[in-house]
Amino acid sequence: MTHSRPDIYELLDQHGLAARREFGQNFVADPNTVRRIAELSGVGEGDLVVEIGPGLGSLTLALVETGATVVAVEVDAGLAAVAAELLGDQAVVIEADAVALDWDTLIRQHGVGGGSSGVAHVVSNLPYNIGTTLVLDILAEVPQVQTITVLVQAEVAERFAAGPGSKIYGIPSVMAALYATAEVVASVPPSVFVPKPKVDSAVIRFERRATRPEVTHGQLASVVKPAFGQRRKMIRRSLSGVLTEELIAAAGVEPTQRAEQLSLEDWIRLAKAVPSSS
Repeated sequence: MTHSRPDIYELLDQHGLAARREFGQNFVADPNTVRRIAELSGVGEGDLVVEIGPGLGSLTLALVETGATVVAVEVDAGLAAVAAELLGDQAVVIEADAVALDWDTLIRQHGVGGGSSGVAHVVSNLPYNIGTTLVLDILAEVPQVQTITVLVQAEVAERFAAGPGSKIYGIPSVMAALYATAEVVASVPPSVFVPKPKVDSAVIRFERRATRPEVTHGQLASVVKPAFGQRRKMIRRSLSGVLTEELIAAAGVEPTQRAEQLSLEDWIRLAKAVPSSS
C-alpha cells in the first residue's frame, strides 16, 4: 500500500525529518499519482527498475506492485534509512548520489537473472535541481537504461519533448533526441506533493532508440550549444566559430535559418560537417 498525505506527515514527524531544499525534495503524497506513474512507465515482472530519490518510498511501493525488481538510490542518509526500514525486502535501498552512481556495477549486481540481460529502466520523482542534467547523463552514458519515466517540473518536461519551431525547443530537446524519443504522458498538480511546489509538474517518458545516428555526443554539442546560445541569430553567425557559411550550405542546411528551426537530422549533418581540427 502506498503512502497517503497523513502517512507522509506522520513518517516525517516520527523520524524528525523534513524536505530538504538543497536536495530539491518534494514527496508525492497521493497513491493514485504514484500508481499512475508506475503504470505509464510500462515496467513489470522481469524488469530491473532503478528509482532515483525514493524519499519515503511512495513511488517505490507502487513500482513494487508491478512485480519489477526495484533498486532505490537515495542521497539523503535519513530518508534512506527510513525507506529501507519501511520497504524491508520488497526493494533494495542504496544510500548514494545518483550523479556519481556506478551504473555498470548496480545493473550487474541487481539485474534480474544475475543481470545477464544488461537492461534497466529508470522511474523516478526526480529532484527538481538535478532533473535535466541527470536525464541527459543517463541517456549519454548508460546505454543499458532502455526507458526513463520521470516526474519533473512541467517546464523541464516540455523542453525535453519540444520539436523544431517551438520557442522552448533548445539544447535539452536536441541532445535527448539523439538517444531517445520523448513524450509528456501526464500532468501533475502541486497539490499532490509535500511540501507543495510553486510550479506544475509533468511525467515524461523517454524510450531509447534501437539504433543511434552516427554522430558523437561531443560532435552534436559542438554545434547545438553555440547555436542555441545565440538563438536569435541566423546560424551562419551563431556557428561562425565552428562552420563557414559554405560548409553549412554544403550540409544541406540554409545558413539563414535559426537554431529553433532545425530538425535533429539537420543538426546531425551540421555536426558531421565540422572540420576535425575544430
